[in-house]
Amino acid sequence: MNKAELIDAIQSQLGEMATKKQATEALNAVLTSISEGLKSDGKVQLIGFGTFTSKLRPERNGRNPRTGESIVIPEATVISFKASKDI
Repeated sequence: MNKAELIDAIQSQLGEMATKKQATEALNAVLTSISEGLKSDGKVQLIGFGTFTSKLRPERNGRNPRTGESIVIPEATVISFKASKDI
């Protein structure tokens, strides 16, 4: 399912009175709230759905597949998701 299909599914769940614009705004509000929660707390838990967490991935050595040259991949903050057992 891509974002457009998800918006269509949200619109159908909201009922006949909901417009595609309202469904898009609802999805964007949820995604923005999750993003802000991860930035401030590092964790967003949605009971019955799953938990989003942000983790620091340390610097590591890698290899350029085209040239074979060794490179250093800098540390990065990544988002992980663990699904709830209820799904």
